[in-house]
Amino acid sequence: MSATTARPRRFGTLREVFGGITAIGVKELRGRMRGRRAFVIITIHLLLVAGFAWMIESLMERTLSGGFGSSFSASAEIGRALFIAMLMLLTLIVLILAPASTAGAISLEREKQTLDLLSTTPISSLAIVLGKLLSALSWILLLLLASIPVTALVFTFGGVGPDDMIRGYIVMLVTAFFYGSLGLFVSALVKRTQAATVINLVAVIALTAGTAFIFLFWTSMTAAQFGGGLRDDGLAGFTRRPPEILLWFNPFVAQADVVCGTETGFGGTCQIIATITDNEPAFNGDGGGFDDQFGVARDSYWPRALTAMGIASLILIVLSVQLVSPTRRWRLLPRPRRRPAGSDA
Repeated sequence: MSATTARPRRFGTLREVFGGITAIGVKELRGRMRGRRAFVIITIHLLLVAGFAWMIESLMERTLSGGFGSSFSASAEIGRALFIAMLMLLTLIVLILAPASTAGAISLEREKQTLDLLSTTPISSLAIVLGKLLSALSWILLLLLASIPVTALVFTFGGVGPDDMIRGYIVMLVTAFFYGSLGLFVSALVKRTQAATVINLVAVIALTAGTAFIFLFWTSMTAAQFGGGLRDDGLAGFTRRPPEILLWFNPFVAQADVVCGTETGFGGTCQIIATITDNEPAFNGDGGGFDDQFGVARDSYWPRALTAMGIASLILIVLSVQLVSPTRRWRLLPRPRRRPAGSDA
């Protein structure tokens, strides 16, 4: 075997990549599903989701029991509230598990000193990274699939259609892919699993709660509410509205756009999306109310957010491959040339 073929490769042919992904994925899944721990986790997950759904349904029934609306509208309200609660809970679970599942994917191999041995195999660096990522995401996908029967209970109340549920699960899958890629990149960048876990936790908080706080602060400094409209005031040097891109990596906002499709009229979540996208309805000036009585257009935000997450995930995967590859790494600065021995300084 020549030195060229024995050298570890960053990328390989399509067939070699698929073969490597299968080998790495089977190895990782056997480690995750071995024993009774995986089945205990799935059982606890389903009990948590079902118990949470039961509590939300009981609270909504007690809240609406004294109302004067029809039984159909009350049932639809319960269905929408249950749908919102389930989406937010499952999204939170994905945010916790996706980076945690990949935080030790590469760093554990370094700690066990097996990454160099893995790199000497015919498996390319791309196959190693994708195999680690897909095996972790398959575990999360299994948890999401197990929760579908519980989430589908919202159809018995009404107010939510199957297409709304599909949109919500698509957002969760792309969220898992992005934050799993982020966790894998941090794992390849940091040598210790404990440090990678902490960095991933900080990154999740910064991209969710941090971006939401910055957006609210920025909005409060630049806008004042006047009869349903927003006016720029330029307070404290803030002269422009906060950009929508600030919240593209916050999956809770994307889920709010999905929920907006289930509301009739200009509801609460639709108003949130309208404020973010700067698409609030304005008075038509003739005393007839709003120009658009139904608020923002449906599916106006979450496709852009998922596109941004997908592009960022691909970038993180390429960077992870670069960090895992033991040879021919890219460098921002050229390597200094070594002077031959005996040459003048």
